Amino acid sequence: MYSIAVMKDFIAQHFLIGGDWGEENHPHSHHYVIELIIEHDELDQHGYLVDIVDIEAALEQTAAYFKDKMLNELPEFEGLNPSLEHFSRIIWQQIINQINPPGNGKLEIKLWENENCWAAYKKDYLSS
Repeated sequence: MYSIAVMKDFIAQHFLIGGDWGEENHPHSHHYVIELIIEHDELDQHGYLVDIVDIEAALEQTAAYFKDKMLNELPEFEGLNPSLEHFSRIIWQQIINQINPPGNGKLEIKLWENENCWAAYKKDYLSS
């Protein structure tokens, strides 16, 4: 199986809701890093899973959307605790609509909150 990964960083703010998490219940910033990983058994006619330029463009657009925003105020987080887990799924949903990975494979979004902590959302995709 082939894999390709590309990373992009940005800063955004949030505060956790629904529980007592001390300082995390107050607005604060994180320097997030999105790590996108695509896996598939086959390459396209050019020997690519997906062109890195296309992946970088999708990551840039996604990071620009969230950059310097309060996640709690965005419609994607309405009714949700803006956890790292929810955020990784939301990014997955945005990215899959921007790239065209081949056939059917796996797309994983690993979202780093700092150098030690991350959450991931990984799901099979089927290209149309």
